[in-house]
Amino acid sequence: QVQLVESGGGLVQPGGSLRLSCEASGSIFSIYAMGWSRQAPGKQRELVAVITSGGSTKYEDSVKGRFTISRDNAKNTVALQMDNLKPADTAVYYCNAEGEAEAGHRFVSWGQGTQVTVSS
Repeated sequence: QVQLVESGGGLVQPGGSLRLSCEASGSIFSIYAMGWSRQAPGKQRELVAVITSGGSTKYEDSVKGRFTISRDNAKNTVALQMDNLKPADTAVYYCNAEGEAEAGHRFVSWGQGTQVTVSS
């Protein structure tokens, strides 16, 4: 079983910055990709950013140039640096990881979510 724990959410003014962090733990053999998704009230969850074990990244169009995803493969952690935040970025942010467990089966795990609120 693989667990993900997020931290770093909070309240910030428009134009401000926040850094989200997530650590995966448990019976992990390898992690193919880690990412962040978000869900605003009344909207579907959307993928914000993803990073592979090789360092390739992909971003949702509205966050390109403002958000940066990074990971530490040795520590099984992923971070999301969010700059120039806008009220539209307000949402619950979820970390996720996809990989192979020590038992040999594939896993997809999600964190519990952390609230990000952008408001003056």
